[in-house]
This record gives sequence, structure tokens and C-alpha cells, in this order.
Amino acid sequence: MAEHVSRHPFRAERLAVRGQQLQILHWGDPAEATDAVPLTVMVHGWMDVAASYQFLVDALRAQPGWGARPLLALDWRGFGGSYLASGPAPDGDYAYVDYLADLDAVLDRVSPGRAVNLIGHSMGGNVVMLYAGARPGRIRRLVNLEGVGLPVAAPEEAPRRLAAWLDGLKAPVALKDYDSVAAVAARLRQNNPRLTPERAQWLAGHWAHEAGGRWHINADPAHKRPGPHLYRLEEVLATWRAITAPTLVVEGADTAVYQFFNGRHTRDDFLQRVAVLQNATHRVLPDAGHMLHHDQPEQLAAWLADFLG
Repeated sequence: MAEHVSRHPFRAERLAVRGQQLQILHWGDPAEATDAVPLTVMVHGWMDVAASYQFLVDALRAQPGWGARPLLALDWRGFGGSYLASGPAPDGDYAYVDYLADLDAVLDRVSPGRAVNLIGHSMGGNVVMLYAGARPGRIRRLVNLEGVGLPVAAPEEAPRRLAAWLDGLKAPVALKDYDSVAAVAARLRQNNPRLTPERAQWLAGHWAHEAGGRWHINADPAHKRPGPHLYRLEEVLATWRAITAPTLVVEGADTAVYQFFNGRHTRDDFLQRVAVLQNATHRVLPDAGHMLHHDQPEQLAAWLADFLG
């Protein structure tokens, strides 16, 4: 199968951060960022990797004025190159507070004292919204790609959630492995039929690695376990209200993300949450699903170039 050829390959680096070896991908040199041309930082979603942004980066580089701007993507702890370097979480748990603290520490290293443009997809979109409320002075422009949040959790759910988490820690958990990189690519296209075969083949080589004659997903299987933490909407909205950066919220017109919530969280719920933002622009990307940066990278890049300035 033919494979996508990246017009602007990344350079990978690992940073020692909070007991982890976190992988960052560079397109350009972060040290060349200025107040006028800030660093743009991208973070990925659940069960994804930083290399997932390559197609969007190639499209951004084609935008006027974006041929050499410094770009960076982070592999969250437990995912991608960060997982390959650091292994599983010692306690078997991953919490949003750890992602926030990791992001804060990484930004201190790659953009000390200077605000950044911050882009997050899906789980990463939820994280960057919380981070921008907690650290408003660190963000110049904020982009939320399909970070729709989670269903409201009632306090009464806490005992059941904690029990499920405790039970999960005792149960073995594993991710499916594959006999070839082509099989990994087929899985990616099963998840998202809009992903072209060429892009799926390229991404599969970054989404998984070969060991012992099998291809294994670059993610800690512990991500499949239920977490102990409730989603407290009041706290989330209070943090969103503290965001001062101009914010672009982008949805895929054909997203299926709400199907996973079985009616407990709807698009109307999400739009009501977006309404609390001080300075937000909301756009819907045609002919795109949840993985909108894979489905329509050129159109999304045009919108980002215009919004980020």
C-alpha cells in the first residue's frame, strides 16, 4: 500500500518532566518564537498520538505566512513516544490534573515567559480549556477541536465510581495487538472511514510499534480502566469562565462523539457550556467527523491561520 509522504517531517525530542520522559514533536525551532510569532502547541486526544497532527501541519505550512512558524505537538503521558519512553503509570491511573501539570511544565521549558497558541483535540480539547482557565496569561489564542466534555456526574455516583475503579485496578487489562502495520492501518480506517488509505498507513507506523512479530498500540492499557474522578460541571464552567484568550471552538459536522454518551450528554448540552466563554467563535467543519484534523486538514488549516493571525 502506498504511504502518505509528509511534506514537513517533524523532529522528535524527549523532555524529563515530573518523573516522565515526555515526547514532543517539533516543526521549526521553539526558540525562534517571538511575541509577534508565538509558538503554537498542539495536544492530542484519548488513544491518539502527537503525530496525528502531521496532516494538519502540512496543510498549515501551505498557508500564507505559516511556512516557517514554530509548531510543537506533545504526546501525553501514557501515549505515543511518551509511553514508549516512560512505560505505564506507576499507580495505574491517569487524571486530568496530571495532564494539566505536564502541560504547564512543558510550556515552562519550551516557551518560558511567553504566551502560546494552544490547540487541543477531543480529550486534549478538554484539557486545554481547563488549562487556559487556570493559566489565562499563558495563552494567546485557544482552539478546542471536538473537546465536548463529559456527562454531568452527580455526587451520588461517587461510591459506585470508586468501587469500579478499585475493582479495575485488580483486573488485568490489555489492548488488542495486530499481525502487521497494514492491519493497524485497517483498524484506523475502521474507526474513521474518511481517513485515506495512504494517511492510515503512515499514521499506523506512529500509532503502534512492532515487537515479537506483533504490532502493539503505543498506549498504556490502563487507559481502558474506569477512573475514580467525577466530572464536576460547576467546577468546569467556573474554569471556562476564567478563560481570557480568544477561543475558537470547532466541531465536525458529522461527528458521532455524542453517541458514546447514550443520551447523557448532547450537543445542546455542549453548546450551553460554550455560551459561558467570554470571547468565543464557534464553527462547524463540513464533511468532517470527530477526527476533523484528519478529514479536512486543508480547510481546518485555513480557519486556524485566519484565527491565529
